[in-house]
Amino acid sequence: MDFIHTHGKVCDYSGSLYSGNQEQHTLLSLSAIAAYMAAAACFALRLFRSERISIPLRPAGLLLGFFGILLHATLLYSNTVTESGVNLGVFNAFSLISWTILLLLLVSSLSKPVENLGIVLLPIGALAIALETQYVSVRLLNDTTSTGLTIHILVSMLAYSLFTLASVQAVLLAIQDHHLHHRHPGGFIRALPPLQTMETLLFEMIGAGFVLLTMALISGFTFLEDMFAQRVAHKTILSIIAWFVFGTLLWGRFHFGWRGQKALIWTLSGFVVLMLAYFGSKVVVELILSGA
Repeated sequence: MDFIHTHGKVCDYSGSLYSGNQEQHTLLSLSAIAAYMAAAACFALRLFRSERISIPLRPAGLLLGFFGILLHATLLYSNTVTESGVNLGVFNAFSLISWTILLLLLVSSLSKPVENLGIVLLPIGALAIALETQYVSVRLLNDTTSTGLTIHILVSMLAYSLFTLASVQAVLLAIQDHHLHHRHPGGFIRALPPLQTMETLLFEMIGAGFVLLTMALISGFTFLEDMFAQRVAHKTILSIIAWFVFGTLLWGRFHFGWRGQKALIWTLSGFVVLMLAYFGSKVVVELILSGA
């Protein structure tokens, strides 16, 4: 998985590519951050069962979350769509992936009990906005970028987003499983869905992410001139390793009923490899090597 390689640099806010009024841009960023943090607080208060609060916390959290998504989308558009092309530098990419993760989370929360993942993921989205606002990294997709490559990028981002959700879900599931096995079902554990439901949601996320990762690899080999050329080789290899890790996990689940600690280890291992495949190399290329 990879975005197109062009020149890269990082500068402070005063040297950004952003258009429009700087104060308005800052206000938009702060408003989006506040909406995300308020939504996370609503979900956290609901999870820990604060009886003194009469506000319907789940609807309030979802409403604040979607408001933050709207503000974040506006911010992303102003930051990524430039006259020179689409800017997918490391901080913009982090922000865009965070936005995609939160959009998937909130939309899924309308029909499935996954909103508690927002306690962790919404603050990460707020951090992504703060970094995107403070720093500018430049890596442009210009007008010559093919439709096939654009599809590859979008599918790759969706796969990464689903595996991020699955990783947080796996951690929450492991905590729930540990408490239940040690007969401590009180506290926030009582507010979670049944263990079987949590496991089903986890493997639904992993299964969907695996399909998208497969599509990302196929589209990469189809539309990129050489998946093993220049700076793309290590990303390709790491993405293939992650594909085998998640494929093995799904195989173990369906053939041997893997769950609990084993599922957590395999899920987090695959996620770390996938994270290194993209963000690890982007940080090195755009932040370290470009400043050398």
